[in-house]
Amino acid sequence: MDPRVVMFTRYPEPGKAKTRLIPALGAAGAAALHRRLTERTIMAVRESGLVLEIRVTGAAVATFADWLGVADIVDQGEGDLGQRLARAAPPYPTIVIGADAPDVTPVLLRNAADALAHAPAVIGPAEDGGYWLLGLARVVPQIFEGIAWSTDAVFQQTVARLHAVGIDPVVLPELADCDRPEDLARWPDLIAP
Repeated sequence: MDPRVVMFTRYPEPGKAKTRLIPALGAAGAAALHRRLTERTIMAVRESGLVLEIRVTGAAVATFADWLGVADIVDQGEGDLGQRLARAAPPYPTIVIGADAPDVTPVLLRNAADALAHAPAVIGPAEDGGYWLLGLARVVPQIFEGIAWSTDAVFQQTVARLHAVGIDPVVLPELADCDRPEDLARWPDLIAP
């Protein structure tokens, strides 16, 4: 059985989306870039043939539906990222991703899905020390608890949690997130109006 992909994103409201990019792009430009990133990631998931669920924050589910069209859209709810991920993960198998890694492709997503057919976990490290994808074939107790979210320790801490319960995850290629002004030069097509 193929896993479903759960993508986390926020509404592209100027001043609240991609705030670290505001010095380079302005509030409206940063929000527009986030909009393009979200749409690009959704397209990659759809082209992979995997089922997509979108977990949202920053606006009502109906507002996202107006923007993104028909999709399985669910409010992220309250709590830190770990609590929101823990609620989104079941039923398994599941792949969770964000919307800020521009180089996510349908092939990489299919590779993750294929890995979950024979391994309990798959992870895609991000250059900044986080991860761009985490796939779980089954419940992994406390996988999302006590992680120093938004730091360069997220990937290492997550892999350590997996190793602690005897899981050696399949590791996908490392990708970069588009979060900081210095990241923009990699993807000039994202900045275009």
